[in-house]
Amino acid sequence: MNHEFYMQLALDKAWEYQLLTYPNPAVAAVIVIDAEILAIKAHQKAGTSHAEVLALLSAYEKISKTKINFDKYDAQLSHSFLLKLPKNTFAKCSIYVTLEPCSHIGQTPSCASLLNDLKLKEILIGTKDPIVDHSGGSHMLKNVTVGVLEKECKDLIEPFVIWQDRAFVLFKIAQTNNGRIGGGYLSSKSSLAQVHQLREACNSLLVGGNTVRIDKPTLDCRFTGARAPDIKIYTKEDNFDRDIPLFSITNRDIEIVDNLDFLAKPSFVLVEGGEGMLKALDNRIDWFLHYQTPKLSSNEISYNIDMDLEFLHTDKKDIDLTIWSRQLGN
Repeated sequence: MNHEFYMQLALDKAWEYQLLTYPNPAVAAVIVIDAEILAIKAHQKAGTSHAEVLALLSAYEKISKTKINFDKYDAQLSHSFLLKLPKNTFAKCSIYVTLEPCSHIGQTPSCASLLNDLKLKEILIGTKDPIVDHSGGSHMLKNVTVGVLEKECKDLIEPFVIWQDRAFVLFKIAQTNNGRIGGGYLSSKSSLAQVHQLREACNSLLVGGNTVRIDKPTLDCRFTGARAPDIKIYTKEDNFDRDIPLFSITNRDIEIVDNLDFLAKPSFVLVEGGEGMLKALDNRIDWFLHYQTPKLSSNEISYNIDMDLEFLHTDKKDIDLTIWSRQLGN
């Protein structure tokens, strides 16, 4: 079988939930039987069923032609259900998973232990878990291949590795085809919904003082209905109008900061800002997420900066092109 083809399917699915699983890594799994794809599933939220479990449940539904009548995202229920199935249920199946199945028991049971009990035909892993306390799952399994599209799978979990030691910093950019920003919404509804999901997942949303003074943003999660993110405003002068929507939302913390020392703390920090914020952060930005909308604009505002980037993954949100990238040499 073309192992790289199936692992790429898993990678593409995992990128759909990149950073939304914080503090867990983005992971996805594909289950195949006789070259037929039974399931492509990704981990979606910390504390819920992992990718392997969701893929196994979906594959079972296809094999048995029955629908599961419990919450698949309940990891305890899902593991218990799978372990009660006949031992040969997945005997002819191969599973591709972007990250080594977890060996430890935390908020969810061990996926490596589950896969060992289910006796799949073959287990193909993109990369080993870089966290010592979590790794070792592959040693619990038989018929294992490790290192399928390993570089791509390591890139996928780079945020997870970084936020073990310090803040992972994502800079969000929305622009037109000719690189213009500003002048109202530039992104599709699907892009805006993803941004609000990222706001929900992050520890704090970092913005520059001029963004607050000029744009008077709300910076909430109204497209997902979640709690508004905590805000850090980077500025040398605290001269803000406290009557703007940003300051009127309850159940959120807003902190005015004149330095970036807080980035030394393990966390996920989302940045939304203009050229000033981009230059202030300099080489502290780990990744960029670009939303490029298919239009040209006469707006003069842009990011006037020289920077070489490496594309990590591209996708579409409605009409928008979405590009995940990182700075070369960072």
